[in-house]
Amino acid sequence: MSRPILEVIALDAQDAIAAQTGGADRLELVGDMASDGLTPARETFAAVREATDLPVRVMLRAADGFAAGGEAALEALRERARGLRAEGAEEFVLGFLDDTGQPDLAAIGAVLDAVPGCRWTFHRAIDRCADRAGLRKRLDGYPGLDAYLTAGSADGVAAGLAVLCAEAARTAAGEPGYLPLLMAGGGLDLGHVPALRAAGVTAFHIGGAARLGGWDTPVSPDAVRTWREALEG
Repeated sequence: MSRPILEVIALDAQDAIAAQTGGADRLELVGDMASDGLTPARETFAAVREATDLPVRVMLRAADGFAAGGEAALEALRERARGLRAEGAEEFVLGFLDDTGQPDLAAIGAVLDAVPGCRWTFHRAIDRCADRAGLRKRLDGYPGLDAYLTAGSADGVAAGLAVLCAEAARTAAGEPGYLPLLMAGGGLDLGHVPALRAAGVTAFHIGGAARLGGWDTPVSPDAVRTWREALEG
């Protein structure tokens, strides 16, 4: 098996340095974890980019939940995305659902238009959508989409483990809609790793698990190192 990817949520430059020290492969940069991760400040991205040479995926999300909001909110998010792109951001994380639980293609397209040519992850909105397979089909071929961050269930990896393993098999088979990287995350713990690795999952995403005292404490290099060793063990 190839070396698995370990992505760690960072809130600031201190987190970024600690994650890299512990052996992370890339970062997801967010702000305001009280709202499950919103778009960080442009200045925060600049500080993180100065502190580490790891790839940084920047969250594009303006409010708790997975709705894009009204026209004004969407344009404000587009403006923030353009600012981050001007600061040097090249990779993003986004995903919006409409009020029926379907992918909000208009909102997704509008945000992508603000960061043309960039790679991006469709985040855990997939775990709240009305039709997982249908969402993948509708997004198949979208420019830059190269990863899905998913727990397999809105209730986390423990509930979605079988779904993740089944989707990993479809990815390995090269099915349309399943070519982007499958990244397991959302309530992920070390006990899930053996089954996911055996199923062929090659990318893992951690947030609180990288911190010894919860979200009020910084990323711990030792905690990240424990995950690095477990993924390669």
